[in-house]
Amino acid sequence: GRWGSDQFDNLEKHTQWGIEFLERYTKFVKERSEIELSYAKQIRNLSKKYQLKKNSKEEEEFKYTTCRAFLITLNELNDYAGQHEVIAENLSTQIIAELTRYTQELKAERKSHFHDGRRAQQHIENSWKQLESSKRRFERDCKEADRAQHYFDKMDADINVTKADVEKAKQQAQMRHQIAEDSKNEYLTYLQKFNKDQHEHYYTLIPHIFQRIQEMEERRVGRVRESMRVYTEVEHKVLPIVSKCLDGMTKAAESIEPKMDSKQVVESYKSGFEPPGDVEFEDYSVSMKRAVSESSFLNARGENRRRSRSKLWPLLKRNKGTGQEDYSHLPPEQRRKKLQAKLNDINKDIHKEMDQRDALTKMKDVYIKNPHLGDPDSIDPRLEEITQSLEKLQLEAHKFEGWLTEVERKLLEKGSESQRRQSSHFDSQGNTPLTNNYGQNRESPDGSYTEDPSTETTMQFKSRSTEFDDEFDEEEPLPTIGTCKALYPFEGQNEGTISMAEGEMLYVIEEDKGDGWTRVRRNEDEEGYVPTSYIKLFLDTNAKGAMTYI
Repeated sequence: GRWGSDQFDNLEKHTQWGIEFLERYTKFVKERSEIELSYAKQIRNLSKKYQLKKNSKEEEEFKYTTCRAFLITLNELNDYAGQHEVIAENLSTQIIAELTRYTQELKAERKSHFHDGRRAQQHIENSWKQLESSKRRFERDCKEADRAQHYFDKMDADINVTKADVEKAKQQAQMRHQIAEDSKNEYLTYLQKFNKDQHEHYYTLIPHIFQRIQEMEERRVGRVRESMRVYTEVEHKVLPIVSKCLDGMTKAAESIEPKMDSKQVVESYKSGFEPPGDVEFEDYSVSMKRAVSESSFLNARGENRRRSRSKLWPLLKRNKGTGQEDYSHLPPEQRRKKLQAKLNDINKDIHKEMDQRDALTKMKDVYIKNPHLGDPDSIDPRLEEITQSLEKLQLEAHKFEGWLTEVERKLLEKGSESQRRQSSHFDSQGNTPLTNNYGQNRESPDGSYTEDPSTETTMQFKSRSTEFDDEFDEEEPLPTIGTCKALYPFEGQNEGTISMAEGEMLYVIEEDKGDGWTRVRRNEDEEGYVPTSYIKLFLDTNAKGAMTYI
C-alpha cells in the first residue's frame, strides 16, 4: 500500500540537494562580485595615488610627453576599474538577486508539491485502514452468525427445551445473519472505494505530483544553465570598453616624443646668457710691455690661479634659498619666465577680487531695494577690504610689469649679438647645448650644476690652480688692462668674488682665462671675480681715460 512513499523520500532528498546547490552557486557568484569590487577599488586608489597633485612641482612636469602619457594611462586605468564595477553590478542584479528570489519561490513550490504528495499518501492509507476494518468486522459478524445458527440448531433438536427458548434462539440467529449481511455489504462498499482510490492514487494523483516535481526540477536546472551563461556574458559585454581603455593606454605610450621632451628641457633651463668668446693666445716669447717684472707677473698669475681653486670653488654650491623678489638672481631667460608666471598669478587674483566686488555690489543694490533682506551698510566693510586688496594687487602687477618689460628689452637688445656670436661657436645644424658654459651655470638658481669632481670643469680648475700653489700671499697690485660695464647685477656672496650693480663701471685687471670669470677692481681695497657673461669688456691701453670717457 506504500508504493509511492519510497519515491517521495528519494525525491525529497534530491530536490533539497538541488536547492542547496543553487544557494551554493549564488554564494560563489556573490564572492566573485565582491572580488571584482575590491579589485576595482584597489585599481581606482592606485590611479588616484599617482595622479598629479594640484599646486605641486609635478604640474611643471606636465609639459613633458611622458608625464602627459602617464596621466592618460592613469585616467584609462580609472575607466578600466569602472568596468570591473560594472561586472560586479551586473552579476549582482542579473544573477545574485534573481537566483535569491527564485530560490525562495522554489522552496515554496517544493513544499507545496510534497504537501500534496503526503496528503494523497495519507488519503490512500486511510482508505486502506477503512477497508481492513470493515473486512475484520465482516469476518467477526460471520463467526457470530455461525455460532448463533449452531446454538439454534442445537436448541431446536433438544426436546427438553421449551418452544419459547427455541423461538428466541431462532430470532437471535436470524439477527446475526442480518448483521453479517450488513457487514458484508459495508465491506464490499469499502473494497470498491479503496480500489477506486488506489487506482486514482497510482494512475492519476501521484503521477501528476511527480510530473510537477519533475518540471520544477527541470526549471531549476535550466535556471542554473542560464545563470552560468549570463555569468560569462556579463564579462564579455565589458570587453569592448576594456579593450578601448587598453587602446587608450597604447596610444598614450605612442604619443611620447623624445625630441619634444628634450626640447622642453632646453626651454626650461635656457639661461639667455651668451656663450664665452675665444680664448686669446698669450705670447710669452716677447718682453711684456706692462710695468711689472716677468717673475712677479707670473707669480701673481700663479697666486691668482691658486685663489681660483680655493675661493671660486664654493660658487659651485649655490645656495638655493637666496632669491630676490624681482628674480634678479636668475639668468635672464629664466627670470623672464618667472616674472611672467608671477604676473599671471597676480592678474588671476585681481580678477577674483573684481568678481567678488561685483557680487557684493549687486548684493548691496538688492539690500537697498529690499531692506527686509538685509542691511546695505553691512556690505561696506568687506567692499572696503576688497578695494584695498585690489589697490595692493594692482601696485604689485605694475611693479612686476616694469621688471618684465626691462628684462624683455634686454633680451631683445642682446638677441642680435647673441645670434652673431653663436653662429661661430655651434655647428651648422644649430644644436644648442643644454648648458652654455660652466662658469655661467655656476650661478644657476636651480643648483643643477654638477659637483662631480670627474667633470671637465673640475679638471680645468685643478689643472689651472696647482701650478703655483705655495707662492707669496702678498703681491704687487695688478695693473688695469681695461674697463667693463655690468650688464646684470651680481651679488658676489662667495669668497673671491665681488658684487656689482647693473650698469656699474669697473676696472679690469685680468681677462677671462677660459673658466668663465674675469678679475675686476672697484678701488684700491675692493677687487675680485665676476662672471664674464655678466659684463661688457672695453680693453684699452689708457684704461683710466676710457673710464672717464665712458
